[in-house]
Amino acid sequence: MEFENLHEVLRSLYDEMLPLAADMAAVAKGIAGLGALFYIALSVWQALARAEPIDVYPLLRPFTIGLCIMFFPTMVLGTINAVLSPVVKGTHEMLEGQVLDLNDLQAKKSLLEREAILRNPETAYLVSNEEFDKKLEELGWSPSDLATMSGMYLERGMYSMEQSVKNWFRELLEILFQAAALVIDTIRTFFLIVLSILGPIAFAISVWEGFQSTLTQWLTRYISIYLWLPVADLFSTMLARIQTLIIERDIEMLADPAFIPDTSNTVYAIFMIIGIVGYFTIPTVTGWIIQAGGAGNFMRNVNQTARKVGNVASAGSGSAVGNIGGRLLKK
Repeated sequence: MEFENLHEVLRSLYDEMLPLAADMAAVAKGIAGLGALFYIALSVWQALARAEPIDVYPLLRPFTIGLCIMFFPTMVLGTINAVLSPVVKGTHEMLEGQVLDLNDLQAKKSLLEREAILRNPETAYLVSNEEFDKKLEELGWSPSDLATMSGMYLERGMYSMEQSVKNWFRELLEILFQAAALVIDTIRTFFLIVLSILGPIAFAISVWEGFQSTLTQWLTRYISIYLWLPVADLFSTMLARIQTLIIERDIEMLADPAFIPDTSNTVYAIFMIIGIVGYFTIPTVTGWIIQAGGAGNFMRNVNQTARKVGNVASAGSGSAVGNIGGRLLKK
């Protein structure tokens, strides 16, 4: 099974596990209902104890969360996935376009490298059986010719073994690169399934006083983990583009008949290693894209400042009224 098929299996697994979120809605409804009862009772009691008018707007929050819990798979998960799925499709199309260009250029470069080796009479027999047989026919059966013939067989064998080792190492790096991508996708799918199934519980807990940030943190984590895949596609697109530029430069140099190509593929191996290491930085990068708490802390500070200003203003106006009243009494 190819790696692309494994990624498709993970996507289908997420779609099959998604309906299980509805099974947790029954438990979440009970938790949210109990939390809403205590939340509304506490808010009303505080308003009555302070002889303040009851603010109805904050009391609507538990009902809104309860509505989200009742229709969690469609209202919450469906909305988030519908908004973020175009991002995933767009980055994947970018990656496919770069990979197709890279494959075409790689095939063209391999052909030009073979032609460059064939142009050199000293190395042509290493890659061409016809050139090898032709060079053997030119030799006689003298001891020196036999030694030259043995050296040719030895060099050809060493060249074949060297190319086999290089191809094996390149294939190993490619497997590790694909495995790193599969590890990221597997962990992402697991996290999304857990967040989706237990999402109603997180929403229900956020109804309780002191746990309001649970809702924001759940949304932040879900969106951040969902963006792992498009960030990974962007990283792969960047690597593919870099390799494309390198191959295009090599093709330009191969146009020179005097140029001797380097078949070691060292640069390719280096970028594969960079890609393997870079894949595990994707969770950190997605954490920079979306963060929760900044706006909430800002609004909280604004509200506290406004409350302090209001208290100072009310205290000042009260003292001013008191001074005016005292002067009137004196008069």
